[in-house]
Amino acid sequence: MKKLSLVLLLTLLAGCDMLGIESPEKVAATREADGKAIGGACRHAGRAIEDCYALNKKADRAAVFAGWREMNDYMRENKIDEVHPQLAAAAPSAKPADDADGEHAEKPAAKTREPKAKAKPHES
Repeated sequence: MKKLSLVLLLTLLAGCDMLGIESPEKVAATREADGKAIGGACRHAGRAIEDCYALNKKADRAAVFAGWREMNDYMRENKIDEVHPQLAAAAPSAKPADDADGEHAEKPAAKTREPKAKAKPHES
């Protein structure tokens, strides 16, 4: 009877993986790997570690730092230059956009809110 219950228990535990339920150890390993990948990518893009933290608030800071440091060491050893992101220029920025003539485009004037006139009572 004990063997049967043990086999049943092992089958149920194996079923958790099939259902997509992850163990806490697997979740922690995934978070750490993601954090290291984020840190490494930030360093490769030439971002400061503080900027990396600010851009990835949900990532584990220790793992991000470990990935950043590992990539920094790797880049120094192999004399690899930073690769600046190309999509950052396409993102909206606070800088005024250049128009076709190369001059700064004018910003639209701020709309002012005028007080509404009070409605007059309807006279008959």
